[in-house]
Amino acid sequence: MWFFNRKGIMQRVKKTVDMTEGPFFKKMLLFAIPIVITGILQCFYNAADLVVVGQFRGDLAVAAVGSTGSLTNLIIGLFMGLSVGAGVCVAHHIGAKEPDEVKKVVHTSVLLSLICGIVIAVFGFVFSKDLLELMDTPAEVLPLATLYMKIIFFGVPASMVYNYVSSMIRSVGDSKRPLIFLAISGVVNVVLNVFLIVVFGMGVDGVAIATIVSQYLSAIMSVVYLMKTSGPLKLSFRELRIDGAKVKKMLHIGIPSGIQSTLFSLSNVLIQSSINSFGDVVVAGSAASSSLEGFLYIAMNSMYHVALTFVGQNVGAKKFKNIKRITAYSAILVVAIGLIGGAILLTFRYPLISLYVTSNAAMDAAMQRMFIIAGTYFLCGLMDVFCGVLRALDRSVTAMVISLGGACGLRILWIQTMFRWFPSPQMVYISYPITWIITLSFHLIFIIVVSKKLIRRQKEELVELK
Repeated sequence: MWFFNRKGIMQRVKKTVDMTEGPFFKKMLLFAIPIVITGILQCFYNAADLVVVGQFRGDLAVAAVGSTGSLTNLIIGLFMGLSVGAGVCVAHHIGAKEPDEVKKVVHTSVLLSLICGIVIAVFGFVFSKDLLELMDTPAEVLPLATLYMKIIFFGVPASMVYNYVSSMIRSVGDSKRPLIFLAISGVVNVVLNVFLIVVFGMGVDGVAIATIVSQYLSAIMSVVYLMKTSGPLKLSFRELRIDGAKVKKMLHIGIPSGIQSTLFSLSNVLIQSSINSFGDVVVAGSAASSSLEGFLYIAMNSMYHVALTFVGQNVGAKKFKNIKRITAYSAILVVAIGLIGGAILLTFRYPLISLYVTSNAAMDAAMQRMFIIAGTYFLCGLMDVFCGVLRALDRSVTAMVISLGGACGLRILWIQTMFRWFPSPQMVYISYPITWIITLSFHLIFIIVVSKKLIRRQKEELVELK
């Protein structure tokens, strides 16, 4: 893809994909594969933590690490949602061939992500124990969980910067570069995990340190890449500044995404609190199954980023008729990933779960969750894809409202009613597929309505010009 730079010279953007022209299915598949692998490597951070502490420090350490995930996501979710806004902004400007506007988004986003990351790190470090106590974290788990969580928050600034930069890199069609960064940092994470626990005899603190070192490595590599690249994504520290207009657009798209992510995490915190009420064995089993499900989720979530980027560029280029095909292909791919991945998890459930927990009771608790979630997880993938399409259509608020009402509101209502009447771990887990079906249905309805409206408006504008 080519642009005129400020001096009027034709300049080619490296590693870009024209997402406004077909064949879409092939391009989407090739674009998705590196994102799938990248996501799996990122998910491997927490999985490696759980596996290593499970093998060397026991089920209690697994429970400590696993019990912090939903709470951490709750705290960083709002600010991380802005990375979606940054990616969509870049995609829109790329589609509209506006390289100078892309530069403004890049420099605003990098500085904003760093500021947000520091604020979250300080907050999380100070209030980790208090927040875990509010979740009714079992007393025997609390000290280790607090230690792990305090250390993890030191890595939030790096995680924020990496995710913002990766979102923008993908928006110009380069899904391979973030994969390279994660592959390198992932290897470092695993090596450090084993080294700190086996050689230095550390526990949850060791795996937490390994994780944040890896996060800073991936953030540094991504920033260095932007500094060395050419085209509108090129980063210069001298040009770092907050552009009010770009922040406003990023907030318009990203804040609803962040609020949705935060309230999703809030409902998951409520669910985690319900799981915590059954003791450390169920907590450990749920954490083990959840970690394995995370690999499947992250693979499916790649299609969310694909839909977001492809639709975003077509919206910028005003090629609204392509949206239907992109949405359909995204849905087909995510269902295929979900069904195949779910079948793999269920087929190899015993050896996979045994990587995390060793006691029969914890393994049984993990099986209870996996049988309900793994077979229906493709529904969650569909929900995310349709949500991404709405965001790319600049209907982020609509996507948020639907998601909050369907996936969050109904899930909380379920916990407050059905779970209280029939308290069991299975009753908690079954709330997931029920809310996924309802939410994805409403997302799809609004995609159809908005797409038709945009196409009709474009036809009316063409008639007026004639």
